[in-house]
Amino acid sequence: MTTPRSEPLTGALHLARWIINSGSNIVSRGAVQIVSDDHRWEATGEGNGPIDALYAAVDRALAGVLSGHPRLLSFELRALAEGPDAEGMARVRIAPPAGATGARASGQYEGTGRSTNTVAASIEAYIDALNMLLAEEHWAGATEDAGNQRRARRTEEAPRADFDASAGEIDTTDWFNRSPR
Repeated sequence: MTTPRSEPLTGALHLARWIINSGSNIVSRGAVQIVSDDHRWEATGEGNGPIDALYAAVDRALAGVLSGHPRLLSFELRALAEGPDAEGMARVRIAPPAGATGARASGQYEGTGRSTNTVAASIEAYIDALNMLLAEEHWAGATEDAGNQRRARRTEEAPRADFDASAGEIDTTDWFNRSPR
């Protein structure tokens, strides 16, 4: 098994943005935008929870890069400390797509992600594992050869939304505890 690395790879996949819509009475849906050098892939996916939906979106976005979707062998999520702002760590182990042949059909790749947002840690771990797979010599050029690539527009970092202090404190507990109509 390949061990996690400490420095990003040249030509590595980077998760530019993601969004998830999930709840108790809806199908979870996620959307991702992944970039590598001057290429960009975007897709949506559905799943049985927010993480599954985002993984499905990544698989769909990179189907042309990997000629299928990787096999998820293990997923682990744990808190690194105690308390509400504790960081969580996700660890993911994948194998190449079932349809891969030759040298591309073997190996197991592990990725990790850390964040106070467990969904963010989980998707970063998946991208990290994919980068480990694509770093293998027999996967060289896969991102450049992919049929679904699009040129990414080089722009400055996307502007962040400003915090509206005048909006006051929003108490979601009150909303959940309200009496049904």
